[in-house]
Amino acid sequence: MRNAPSSAWDRAASLRPITRPWSTWAKPSSAESRPSCRLDVPFRGAMNMKPRLSHLLSVLVLPTAIPIAAQAAGQYPEKPVRIVVGFTAGGPADIIARVMAQKLGESLGQSFIVENVPGAGGNIAAARVAKASPDGYTLHVISTGFIINPSLYVRDVGYDPLRDFEPIAMLAASPNIVSVNTQMKVDSAKGLIDLIKAHPTQYSYAHPGIGSTPHLNGELFKLTYKLDGLTTVPFNGTPQLLASAVSGDTPIVFTSLPSALPFIRDGKLKPVMVLSKERSEILPNVPGTIESGTPGLEGDTVSGILAPAGTPRPIIDRLNAAIRKAAAMPEVKTQLLNVGFSVAPSSPEEFRTRIKGEIDRWQHVIRNANIRIE
Repeated sequence: MRNAPSSAWDRAASLRPITRPWSTWAKPSSAESRPSCRLDVPFRGAMNMKPRLSHLLSVLVLPTAIPIAAQAAGQYPEKPVRIVVGFTAGGPADIIARVMAQKLGESLGQSFIVENVPGAGGNIAAARVAKASPDGYTLHVISTGFIINPSLYVRDVGYDPLRDFEPIAMLAASPNIVSVNTQMKVDSAKGLIDLIKAHPTQYSYAHPGIGSTPHLNGELFKLTYKLDGLTTVPFNGTPQLLASAVSGDTPIVFTSLPSALPFIRDGKLKPVMVLSKERSEILPNVPGTIESGTPGLEGDTVSGILAPAGTPRPIIDRLNAAIRKAAAMPEVKTQLLNVGFSVAPSSPEEFRTRIKGEIDRWQHVIRNANIRIE
């Protein structure tokens, strides 16, 4: 006689299926006549051991996987970081980027290197950064053109300001300004509007280029006050624009505050209104839009910094904290004021809201003024 199985495994191994002719399998007469190949419960438990073990391991491993991104951010940056600027060296965007690059390097212990990639109003640089690896080692300092251009250009610019980027922080802002030739007998926004309405086709205004924020501000001015006869004169450069305004050929000029500031200080142009709600600390003797009775005409050049979409949030937060720290430094405020900008740090969420608001606002002007660039 065989010994009885000593364990569940032995009992399972000793079981054999009941064999019958095929004819008896086709239509079993009762439950007892069906073939039996049932294994004992302990063996079924053993068969399920592998899935259960995998589940147990996943539970044990998951908590250790969650902080990986945070750990990476804690070590960030481990190599030099590239800051791409879509304009040539020496302009406001480049200067702001270099000021911040220096302070970020000091704060985070790595080199932040500014790379100028000019062309197509900043579109080339933006499209390049949009395709960069979202690891925090390629950043993009932008101006308002970055926000406006996708609505302005007929062709695809190669990026979407909201979908393709993670906002890190606003850096600075500078309002546009309305100035006039010193021979014009106006000293206020209301006086300028009344003068144009009294002579509907006599006056023209100059701006630094089609689709620039001063141009859009000028068209918003025309649309708001129904100044259809005011002629628009675009220039391909600020020096020619300001020379024309000083000579009186185009006696009204919409431009950025930094561009007009030297001419205003030298008495060659007369400022009428700063296109911000309140007076600017850069030119405190000139009223803003609310004081001028023209609310809604605000327009400025915004500078900010972004990363490619998908950059881990801990890296975004680490950069944002370093930027806020830099923005609070007196020397940074002074350096930016020297190029006509005020520091304006923000959270990533505030910057995203600002970008969306600018898109919605200027799309309305672009459509109604029929402004497009091929």
